[in-house]
Amino acid sequence: MDSQLTRKILKQVRRIEVRTKRLVNDSLAGSYQSVFKGRGMNFDEVREYVPGDDIRSIDWNVTARTGIPHVKKFTEERELTIMLLIDISGSGDFGSKEISKRELMAEVGSILAFSAVKNNDKVGLLLFTDFTELYIPPQKGRTHILRIIREILFFSPKGKKTDLKLPLDFINRVIKRKCVTFLLSDFCFSDDFETSLQSLHPKLRVTARRHDLIAVVVSDPREFILPDVGWLALEDAESGEQIELDTSDPRIRKQYAELAETRRIKLKKTLRSAGIDIMDLSTDAPCLPVLTGFFGKRKGRVAP
Repeated sequence: MDSQLTRKILKQVRRIEVRTKRLVNDSLAGSYQSVFKGRGMNFDEVREYVPGDDIRSIDWNVTARTGIPHVKKFTEERELTIMLLIDISGSGDFGSKEISKRELMAEVGSILAFSAVKNNDKVGLLLFTDFTELYIPPQKGRTHILRIIREILFFSPKGKKTDLKLPLDFINRVIKRKCVTFLLSDFCFSDDFETSLQSLHPKLRVTARRHDLIAVVVSDPREFILPDVGWLALEDAESGEQIELDTSDPRIRKQYAELAETRRIKLKKTLRSAGIDIMDLSTDAPCLPVLTGFFGKRKGRVAP
């Protein structure tokens, strides 16, 4: 690799490390811990029932076999596994503001990874397009996190299109124990939107039952509002298909906005019906308020 490019990569990784570590230390570490730590319970042993035990913990099989009431004893699972499933298809390179959608996903992934490391959790990464581009198994430590950041930012994918079923199948097959799974994507499908949503829904439901699945939906304001700049050529970054629109026509701008909003509503309806929490992020707004708001909402309803 060219030494100048190497220095550029290291500089950008270091910049994200400094920024995200500060955000974690100042705002998110406690929120992350209150939401995710101690959520799992491991079976420890069976012991005889004593007055005051929760009757819901009675082990009826052992009780029937011995004739004496027994309860199951559990210990809190202190270590979690965090999996980042990140869409690096062609549409992620778009950004009408200071950063692209892919750069925003890298920053969010970095914040989540540093939050996990600060709480002694493992973090793994899956980068995907319509291929499984890269899998890094869950590990701990700063060096591991820096590698994850570097790959999110600079990995060069083979594919340009999106297959969101692929990472869900992968995580269900490879990760045997329940983990906290963040699916970061712009949910811009390569094929027909309606058909893609319908085929994705069963996979979402299965994954949400096996893991704590959270959808991080990343967008750019230009995907919802067209500027009035006359004739404009638009190209689909994944399919290469091009269309020309007369953005000076208010009817065109209205139809564009209505179609985008309809898709947004249908996507959220599909995700929620699969039992999945949603984080909504945009390239024109800081991600920290969304993250803290998300953790705050979950804090009140996640059992310790």
